[in-house]
Amino acid sequence: MHDEPIMDVAHLGHLEMLTPKPEESLRFFVDVMGMTESGRQGESVYLRGWDDYERYSLKLTGSKTSGLGHAAFRARSPQALARRVAAIEAEGRGVGWHEGELGHGPAYQFRDPDGHLLELYYETEWYQAPETLRPALKNQAQRFPGRGVNVRRIDHFNCLAVDIRANREFFQRALGLRLTEQIVLNDGTEAGMWLTCTNKSYDFAYTREAHGVGGRFHHVTFALDSREEILRAADIFLENGVFIETGPHKHAVQQTFFLYVYEPGGNRVEVANAGARLVLVPDWKPIVWTEEERKKGQAWGLKTIESFHTHGTPPLEEAEANRSAS
Repeated sequence: MHDEPIMDVAHLGHLEMLTPKPEESLRFFVDVMGMTESGRQGESVYLRGWDDYERYSLKLTGSKTSGLGHAAFRARSPQALARRVAAIEAEGRGVGWHEGELGHGPAYQFRDPDGHLLELYYETEWYQAPETLRPALKNQAQRFPGRGVNVRRIDHFNCLAVDIRANREFFQRALGLRLTEQIVLNDGTEAGMWLTCTNKSYDFAYTREAHGVGGRFHHVTFALDSREEILRAADIFLENGVFIETGPHKHAVQQTFFLYVYEPGGNRVEVANAGARLVLVPDWKPIVWTEEERKKGQAWGLKTIESFHTHGTPPLEEAEANRSAS
């Protein structure tokens, strides 16, 4: 008998991104990415894509370094939240309840095996657009901004991890997430995982950390509607002096059409027509990519750029210092 999959996690809610250049990063996300500010609290500014239904999808926090503050998922119900908190506590990875955050109710924080901070919540604040941002169509969260790249919504994130298998098994056991694709090297080592809690083909990914340092961040991704919008985004980044790392091109894994840039604080940001593939199959069998297949590069032959395996935030020396301090 197989355990019945219980999809207690509804979706990725938001990311907190740390930046040592808060004003420059804010201008990037508002003016270039086309996001809308929806609140401030302490050292943080809260931002949203024009079709995110919650109040925000990005918490931008001024910090001495870059990287991921935390990633947050919304549970499907109060009961689902309680079940998953119990499962996380059984794993011994709980940090505890956190209250007082802008835009959502009590959140249970925990750490994955690599040390990234994550949280689960249910109670949330639906975005109410002010008169100036009210859309013409009531089934849209906010008026289309017509500014910069005009990102629609948060799509997924990617973290680096020292032990991919340990993290995959933790998320499958404790959060009930499904594996849709993975990379397995010739020696059996898992080098990448793509997990979903929805019918999207993935809500987040973890790829192998090249330096053995835990807790680092790879990128956050915001969705656009088409490949053409991503090509236009490349021109907008170019005009604004934003460093383009790689793309536009198409990934082999998950077939995402991608474009990667660095925001002023040093964090990697992707725009993609992600979510285009849906997994409606209840008994999906994970796609396994081999070492030889991944050496071929991306879908149309573009070699994976070396910095894609080495650049993460915080920078290595700061990540190592943080680990020593803790």
